[in-house]
Amino acid sequence: MPELPEVEAARRAIETHCLGKKIRRSIVADDPKVIDGVSPSDFQASLLGKTIIAAHRKGKNMWLELDSPPFPSFQFGMAGAIYIKGVAVTKYKRSAVNDTDEWPSKYSKLFMEPKSVPPISELGPDALYELMPVDEFVESLSKKKIAIKALLLDQSYISGIGNWIADEVLYQSRIHPLQHAFSLSKESCEALHKCIKDLILQVIEKALEVGADSSQFPSSWIFHSREKKPGKAFVDGKKIDFITAGGRTTAYVPELQKLTGKQMGKAPIRSTKQSTDKDENGDGDGEGEDELGSEKEITEKANSKKGQKTSKGRAMKPPVKRKSKESGSNDDHGDDGEEKKTTKMSKTLTAKVETSKKTLKNSKTSTQIKKKAKK
Repeated sequence: MPELPEVEAARRAIETHCLGKKIRRSIVADDPKVIDGVSPSDFQASLLGKTIIAAHRKGKNMWLELDSPPFPSFQFGMAGAIYIKGVAVTKYKRSAVNDTDEWPSKYSKLFMEPKSVPPISELGPDALYELMPVDEFVESLSKKKIAIKALLLDQSYISGIGNWIADEVLYQSRIHPLQHAFSLSKESCEALHKCIKDLILQVIEKALEVGADSSQFPSSWIFHSREKKPGKAFVDGKKIDFITAGGRTTAYVPELQKLTGKQMGKAPIRSTKQSTDKDENGDGDGEGEDELGSEKEITEKANSKKGQKTSKGRAMKPPVKRKSKESGSNDDHGDDGEEKKTTKMSKTLTAKVETSKKTLKNSKTSTQIKKKAKK
């Protein structure tokens, strides 16, 4: 039989997942033993278009506060319960309603379908309250051909994980930010799931405990060194490096977070770390670009840029090929002015050398004449 804790758990679930949502559809069972004092049609009409403002409980009774009365109340009786699709509400009943389950159940006495509108409807499950079960999480990652950091920043996948939390959970679970999600081992996926679940809860509890003073977060977190300069950032004596992942400056520990599988041996592209990370505590929507290249690719890109002159950050147009008057062929002279200057300097230098040789020769001849004269 549902007691106060079970009813309170149901109330909190509604409060977490349903507040602010409008009821767009309702189905009321024709069961006078359960629906008391109102006809099914009147009950249904009283709910349509209303917004859920709050969920209340007194003893073992619960009721919903809507944006206008009347307010429906519930007494769970012997076997009553609240089910929210995809959400684990109470442990004494089945944990959650899955996509394959009948919905609404033929045993339901009251069914309500709240309407959700953008941007809320576009968000993925809440990282704290709605994180998918570990088996589902592992299966989901196996289908994502995207760097894991970028995926964690995607609010349509999991909502609530920002840049620094993504770095923290990846560090704690020893996963490289650029590792492709589908290539993660089952053990790594499970470790990541546990870190997300435990760390976010720990962050909230610790923040409340210390009045949101992040300086009192555990010293073992990479969080404390994310704003330090490259070469001066360490955690537990290990060097922190900075790269770009998901379009964001990303902190990780190369010694502990290594690329695996086919990505092993590829070098991540270093980023010029900014003093302040853009939208540090915001959503951090990642585009999912895999910013990864081999040392050879990076070197080739660097070499291709050599010799290119720039003006105020913009690449200048390549020199125009001009037809040689002597040969009639297309010779790429580059900057004619520079070439003429070089030619003149070369001729001048040659002339000076010739003059020096003559002077030296004349000097030697003069010396020889003087010696003969003395004899």
